Amino acid sequence: MQLEIDSVVKGRVSGITNFGAFIALEGGKTGLVHISEISKDFVNDINAFLKPDQEVEAVVLSVDDKGRIALSLRRMSEHNKVKNDSSPAEFFSKQEPAAQNFEDMMHKFKTSSEEKMSDIKKGVQAKRGVSFKKNKKP
Repeated sequence: MQLEIDSVVKGRVSGITNFGAFIALEGGKTGLVHISEISKDFVNDINAFLKPDQEVEAVVLSVDDKGRIALSLRRMSEHNKVKNDSSPAEFFSKQEPAAQNFEDMMHKFKTSSEEKMSDIKKGVQAKRGVSFKKNKKP
């Protein structure tokens, strides 16, 4: 069985250590999932994520000259996401339509800016009034 990098393989968890999990692959080969490649979340205890004899799917990261196979469970979600992405035309059709023209964009910007400046001015005037009242003597 020839393994290609970034291909998805199925196997069973054959052993769990403090640095990763060994996966028995089809064809009699064994691969290692390093603890950093088990989940996107911090993994303190591998047993919380994997159990012996559990069936898993993993992405092949590398195969070295000695035949050691590096696997990743963490990258399976990325691998599935890429596979399920729609075409670029569908992606752009789902986006909000652009503003009708430049004048509409400027009008929206000016309106929101004026509202923000009005709020800031009210806040500054209120602070001046409070500090001014405190300094007055009866």
